[in-house]
Amino acid sequence: MSLRLGDIAPNFKANTSIGEIDFYEYLGDGWGVLFSHPADYTPVCTTELGKTAALQGEFAKRNVKVLALSVDPIDKHHGWINDINETQNVNVEFPIIADQDKSIANLYGMIHPNASETTTVRSLFVIGPDKKVKLTITYPASTGRNFFEVLRVIDSLQLTATHSVATPADWKDGEDVIVVNSISTEDAEKRFPKGVKVVKPYLRYTPQPNK
Repeated sequence: MSLRLGDIAPNFKANTSIGEIDFYEYLGDGWGVLFSHPADYTPVCTTELGKTAALQGEFAKRNVKVLALSVDPIDKHHGWINDINETQNVNVEFPIIADQDKSIANLYGMIHPNASETTTVRSLFVIGPDKKVKLTITYPASTGRNFFEVLRVIDSLQLTATHSVATPADWKDGEDVIVVNSISTEDAEKRFPKGVKVVKPYLRYTPQPNK
């Protein structure tokens, strides 16, 4: 199965490092990040989970819950968490799913047979409160993910979900945004009282409206 943007993220029940969870119940009415790891006790994954734990407060500020997934069993997860906490100087509190039968990995298309027939690639899904897939990123097993980029994209997704704007290349929270083309300049000037800068008829900037 290959999930695409706008698809409903499948629900599932899973055994995790914090106990049994129902995915939808765990997310509640908030946002979610589900990301997979090739295996426990691997170096790149250790740094990724450590970085996620270090940024836990940033995710929480955005009403985002994170879940990691590995095809290894729970007992290995607990031992690995101890190593992560020790080596990365963090406290991993978010759940790590034990997907030994690969049912969730297959449900979300996390196994790419041409890369590996048995382990998950570094898939990451951002899921909105409507349980729809808002972002997918897939990295090879050899490359660690940039979680500041994940937070940046979530900032954009949450902003553009409630305002008629888009975010330009390399945008960061607090910077000017782009007025979407479905709004006329006249309407934009009424809707965005902070001002509209017209560079081209199709390229119009306005200060971030929720700041």
